[in-house]
Amino acid sequence: MVLSLMMSCAFADPSAPAAGAPTTSPLVGQPAPDFTLKDLSGNDVSLASFRGKTVVLEWFNPQCPFVVAAHTKGSLIDAAKKHQAEGVVWLAVNSGAPGKQGYEVTANQQAVADWALGHPILRDESGTVGKAYGATNTPNMFVVDPQGVVRYAGAIDNSPDGEKGAPQGGTLVNWVDAALTDLAAGRPVATPATRPYGCGVKYGS
Repeated sequence: MVLSLMMSCAFADPSAPAAGAPTTSPLVGQPAPDFTLKDLSGNDVSLASFRGKTVVLEWFNPQCPFVVAAHTKGSLIDAAKKHQAEGVVWLAVNSGAPGKQGYEVTANQQAVADWALGHPILRDESGTVGKAYGATNTPNMFVVDPQGVVRYAGAIDNSPDGEKGAPQGGTLVNWVDAALTDLAAGRPVATPATRPYGCGVKYGS
């Protein structure tokens, strides 16, 4: 059942690069679109307030099977906690529209409890922020450097099952970890963009 749900969520364009594989993104090297969104408690969270810190943005849908797999079996298990301990800011963004899968506050709150998430989940009900970033999937990851420039855009890793069990090329590569390591070392991100995989973001239109 989970496999069939995943297949229905994944891209199916045979001419496109493999999910999780290196590609290009027009946003990389550009200033990250600023935003202010409310968290699950109704508090405003602004990207600009974190200038001077590296920020990871994770496009999120608590009912997407790829997100579930990544947070229970895959590369997103405790990823935020690990990098927050290193001084990185981690923000999840839910661009699901009212009535769409994963939109309800209670579903997001349940995910926070089930997966022991310690970072904010921000609600982008209009989809404006998601579209500004070109977020297409959940999960879809972006790394923003301390100067506010996007340095990575794409998949969390190269295993499009979400579970770390089927990496492209046979060796698991966590692209977000790699990008953060490069930034911390003061060198260019070696792989600045990959093709995201997962469910399509549940925009309203």
